[in-house]
Amino acid sequence: MAKLVLIRHGQSEWNALNLFNGWVDTKLSDKGVAQAKAAGQLLAKEGIQFDQAYTSVLTRAITTLHLALEEADQLWVPEVKSWRLNERHYGALQGLNKADAATKWGDEQVHQWRRSYDVLPPLLEDQAETMTIDGKSYPAMDRRYHDVPAGELPKGENLKVTLDRVLPFWDSDISKALKDGKNVVIGAHGNSLRALVKHVEQISDEDIMGVEIANGQPWVYELDEDLNVASKDILKPEA
Repeated sequence: MAKLVLIRHGQSEWNALNLFNGWVDTKLSDKGVAQAKAAGQLLAKEGIQFDQAYTSVLTRAITTLHLALEEADQLWVPEVKSWRLNERHYGALQGLNKADAATKWGDEQVHQWRRSYDVLPPLLEDQAETMTIDGKSYPAMDRRYHDVPAGELPKGENLKVTLDRVLPFWDSDISKALKDGKNVVIGAHGNSLRALVKHVEQISDEDIMGVEIANGQPWVYELDEDLNVASKDILKPEA
């Protein structure tokens, strides 16, 4: 059976400040670096050997993957980066403090934006003044997306739209590696990984709202030849 391991990046600088992060390219905090290394130590303890790695094009995910693989003595594993594994785009919420957003729009509305499956946040196109903050808010401003058709670049996403973005890369690359019997590790983000978990485990739209993936705690799946889940384990540091 092939193994699929999902690792959410360690705490980012903006996570530590309680800001909506999304596609803004922040780095890991000191705590995040420690979490990424701890994830690699857990993988080393389990003795999992990888054949292929995938990550997003955002620094916090790339750094987490590299630190984890280094701790597991597997930094050499072939790696593919894709914008399709990016965090969900929080639209006009990006850069805002979550507590301030709750004060402005109410706890229930912000909770819906954060956790619901199909409720969109305020889109960048609805608040044009936020589209060019430091040249970062709208992804077309960043050259790492130069080859992505403009119509596919988001101005705000919910989990449903994120899943629609992630699935083509799952079908074209990740699932093929798994069907070839390769052990795969993915270093990505809370919502892009939740989208994959929904797909792999066939979780309902309602139940996925309750799924949370902690920073730096690897989710380990064993998948059969049809990519059905044979086993699942969440690796956690010892208390």
